[in-house]
Amino acid sequence: MELFEQPKRRERKDRAPLADRMRPRTLQEFVGQTHLLGEGRVLALALDRGEVPSMILWGPPGSGKTTLAYLIAERMRAAFVPFSAVTAGIKEIREVMKQAQWHAEREGRRTILFIDEMHRFNKAQQDAFLPHVEKGTIILIGATTENPSFEVVAPLLSRVKVFRLNPLAEAELDHIVQRALEDQERGLGVLRPQLHPDGLQHLLRLASGDARTALNTLELAAQITSRSQEGMLEITLTAVEEAAQRRTLLYDKAGDEHYALISALHKSLRDSDPDAALYWLARMLAAGEDPLYIARRLIRIASEDIGNADPAALSVAVAAKEAYHFLGSPEGELALAQCACYLATAPKSNAVYRAYEEARRDVEQGPIAPVPLHLQNAPTPLMRGLGYGAGYRYAHDAPDALVDQEHLPPELQGRTYYQPTDRGYEAEIRRRLAEWRTRLTEESPDPHAEPRG
Repeated sequence: MELFEQPKRRERKDRAPLADRMRPRTLQEFVGQTHLLGEGRVLALALDRGEVPSMILWGPPGSGKTTLAYLIAERMRAAFVPFSAVTAGIKEIREVMKQAQWHAEREGRRTILFIDEMHRFNKAQQDAFLPHVEKGTIILIGATTENPSFEVVAPLLSRVKVFRLNPLAEAELDHIVQRALEDQERGLGVLRPQLHPDGLQHLLRLASGDARTALNTLELAAQITSRSQEGMLEITLTAVEEAAQRRTLLYDKAGDEHYALISALHKSLRDSDPDAALYWLARMLAAGEDPLYIARRLIRIASEDIGNADPAALSVAVAAKEAYHFLGSPEGELALAQCACYLATAPKSNAVYRAYEEARRDVEQGPIAPVPLHLQNAPTPLMRGLGYGAGYRYAHDAPDALVDQEHLPPELQGRTYYQPTDRGYEAEIRRRLAEWRTRLTEESPDPHAEPRG
């Protein structure tokens, strides 16, 4: 096939998977993404004008990224060139650009360069597109399941539009499934199948917004279903469950969904919702997340969001990590669940977190002050003669081990970082600190007296 020749339909289309056979042939058949393709929306307007920008289609599997790229090329009457990050290098990129320029000059025809799984292209490959995108030699359409902010180099990202594709709603998936059941040319219509309502609902839930998953599962369910004595092909809930085997969870341990799920778990724990915390924990474990990664995050949450409101939370989180490390899966997962419930129902305080952030900010931005002499040790006569340790008061020699002496450098005296809340055990810490400060203020020497040595 010539480089710019439109892909031909397969001669034996019936052998292609149902999801491929049912791929929309026109934009009117395309289902979903109305926020981009609905009347008056950005992509619809661009297509009506016959001018579309270079773009990145970012969305989950089965949301229509590849199909939409094909349909845009067809609507634009542009040459469509699919490109692979696995097989193509800089040499191939240059050849494509050369031929795109030739077609533009000889035929006045635009070239759409389609890059599936664009996140797999390295920096050098991405950089090679820059001048050609900027000049308009090609219209670049990249498709990715990963957040372009992390996977696409900044210079290229600034030259394209990023369009976010959403998972398909159940109503949209239902429309796609019904069309496949009725279509006698490309779908299952010649079999006259009947999909039971409970099987349909289970199929839509299992698909999780992925049209490809829905259609492939439907096809397999139809293949393993025997006709009834009346000649009907009745696809039951049991057939759908057998075809699906298990729910395929959308998850990439190094990608955007990883961060979305751990964020959901963290916020559920912070907001004291044990039920949501257990759901997100189970979701991550079922998808194959490293349980020790989750354990490390639970330990972080114990300090960041609970702190001294319940000092035992940190011990519980560390114990859960050790329990999982000792037991492994699946037994050790229960320890993580126990920890999640404990953290969700513990009193909350971020006072330690805020205090540490303020102290660190002073370290990074404030003066680098020396340690006051009275706080330094004086192991040699010379150091004692220079005033090291002079005036230091040993706390255990004072009533209740309370002494009135400064511990911060002069430039930071008076700074208060830790401000305990009135929740949980921190209420006792707050009361204790207030009492100590009151006593020290009452017992402090005359401010006009000579300072300590």
